[in-house]
Amino acid sequence: MNISWKSIPLHHKILIALVMGALFGAVFSVGKYDLAIRYGKTGQVEYVEVSRWTAIEFLKGDSLMASFGGEDQLKIIRYFRQLPSGQRMGLRVRVTMDEAFLTSPGTGIREFEHVTGVDKVKTIAVHIKPVGTVFIRLLMFVAIPLVLASLIAGAASLGDIARVGRLGGKTITWYLATTTIAITIGLLAVNLIQPGKQLSAEARDRLSVEYAGDIAADLPSVDVVEMIVNVVASNPIKALAEGQMLQIVFFALMVGISLTLVRPEKSRPVIDFFEGLSETMIRMVELIMKIAPYGVFALIATTVAEFGFDILGTLAWYAFALLLGLAIHTFGVIGLGVKVFSGIPYRKFYSGIKEAMLVGFTTSSSGATLPVNMRVCETNLGVPKQVAGFVLPLGATINMDGTSMYQGVAAVFIAQVYGMDLGIAEQLTIIFTALLASIGTAPVPGVGLIMLVIVLRSVNIPEQGIALILGVDRILDMCRTATNVTGDAAISAVIAKQEGVLESRSVS
Repeated sequence: MNISWKSIPLHHKILIALVMGALFGAVFSVGKYDLAIRYGKTGQVEYVEVSRWTAIEFLKGDSLMASFGGEDQLKIIRYFRQLPSGQRMGLRVRVTMDEAFLTSPGTGIREFEHVTGVDKVKTIAVHIKPVGTVFIRLLMFVAIPLVLASLIAGAASLGDIARVGRLGGKTITWYLATTTIAITIGLLAVNLIQPGKQLSAEARDRLSVEYAGDIAADLPSVDVVEMIVNVVASNPIKALAEGQMLQIVFFALMVGISLTLVRPEKSRPVIDFFEGLSETMIRMVELIMKIAPYGVFALIATTVAEFGFDILGTLAWYAFALLLGLAIHTFGVIGLGVKVFSGIPYRKFYSGIKEAMLVGFTTSSSGATLPVNMRVCETNLGVPKQVAGFVLPLGATINMDGTSMYQGVAAVFIAQVYGMDLGIAEQLTIIFTALLASIGTAPVPGVGLIMLVIVLRSVNIPEQGIALILGVDRILDMCRTATNVTGDAAISAVIAKQEGVLESRSVS
């Protein structure tokens, strides 16, 4: 029997692309003993790749500026990037090669003058990254107008302020409840496994040195009161242009609620416009998803090629604690909750949202996955458009089960590494702070790492400890985003059931 690519269901194509991308990235991985050096004067710039060195020295004139060993690829790259432009003028790099890897005698020391660039050697797996970037950008391209249109139309179609308030209250209550459960599960896992006590002092020091430079510029000054105030945009057009999700959600809800107070003959054309825009964006998502397998392949291949799985060996216990917590919450708590409170069978629920879970996993962005999540919830789970359009955009903004769990697990892990004993009071503080931080977390890749600062500061854990987990953050970010997306879909189904509007759907 011949099976054509077109006849394969989309979620199977995405899964195939995910596996093939991981294999492709592993085969064409970025070598940790290779460096690409650009050197020469303007108009005569040359490019050379060096590998298997025993020492690399940066020199200015006859002065030695810095020296690194054979295991210091990341330190070398970071050192060059942090050099002021003035110190790069006339910079020389001396490379002492490892004699065991020399092909001919007399080539053990190489020197490059007027160095203008030092970076990893990029492979084909890295060069195809733009394909994945375009896929994410297309989804984000749809997400903002979809959130605006869906929330305005959804809130307005509910008919009166009382119903909007009731639905909003239910939605937020469910989101806060599931997020609190997720954080609690994460804290139980990390306290039972105690991954921080499994990390050797040598590994801790190495990770701290290797990744300390990556967090220096990323530690923001966090003001919780200011964060809450900023939910209200002074300029909604600017909020739309900059993709400020919380501000967009607030503006859309205000417009939708206000439309319920306007006479029907005046409000109907406005509601029709936003319903039409929402429907158009959904159709656009269907077109974008045709390139999803290729985007997923590029994203996974690049991630595996750049980050690899080596670092997981060092942080295996930390990764295990978080992944265990995510699995229990995603496939245990959420699945059981959907079965009990919406009546949707376990298998039907996960079969219905698998496409959204895969896209969330590969893009690491709840915002980018929102259009896909809305489509599968409406099409496969039977959540009406007015409920999905109201509940899911809120979820993509404030419901971060996986991210909140990660913040709790990471905080306790870092505390354990530094020998800090966190009591019940401190861990309750972590629950509350992680819950608050999740509401202010933007639905884009990697931002949960920044919000982790709030959690660490709340219990006086050294912020520099973020360097300990930075190496595996990209991989774990993918996993926690899948949990975020699953939680959003679950709550939309539960709310639809409670409102008495959940429709029967069959999932192939």
